[in-house]
Amino acid sequence: MALVDRARAIVTAPAATWPQIAAEPDTPQRLFSQYVVPLALISPVCSMLSYLIFLHRGIVVGLVVGVLGFGLELVYVAVVALLAAALAPSFDGAPNRMQALKWIAYSLTPRWLAGIALLVPIAGALVTLVASVFGLYLLYLGARPMMRVPQDKTVGYTAVLILCVIVLGAIIAAVIGAVVAALLVTAAVALPH
Repeated sequence: MALVDRARAIVTAPAATWPQIAAEPDTPQRLFSQYVVPLALISPVCSMLSYLIFLHRGIVVGLVVGVLGFGLELVYVAVVALLAAALAPSFDGAPNRMQALKWIAYSLTPRWLAGIALLVPIAGALVTLVASVFGLYLLYLGARPMMRVPQDKTVGYTAVLILCVIVLGAIIAAVIGAVVAALLVTAAVALPH
């Protein structure tokens, strides 16, 4: 229930929730096992089901997309958190890796929750996109309490991190797209003519 309460709080009352998160002691293991993993599983599971139900791509493609998407999402959280901590001193912030990890993980909450919409292929992607934009707003709101960035540098810090996130997201999307394309080509070649 703590996961549900925290997810609801960060989405509905972020200004009040960020200082609470900043003050809480945490560990990467606890954060990943009790928050990141359960929420990050939503999108890959729903994408996998969508591949099976709507796109009729088969169980192998669905499983590969789901497993690859989940694994890359965990890597994404860790890499963006490292970037956030590394960039913080350039904006007079604190390079605290744990705070950065919490900041990134909780900012991704709307996107992860919207992952359930991926059950419907095109509409789900649009819902996830809107939720991701809201997550960027959460990122901005959390920069000051989480990374101790001065108010006058919060916009610049967030903007630079967002650019890094866009590049990383494009790389991850390209990897998943290439794997899916390779699987589809392999499946097409293997079909009897």
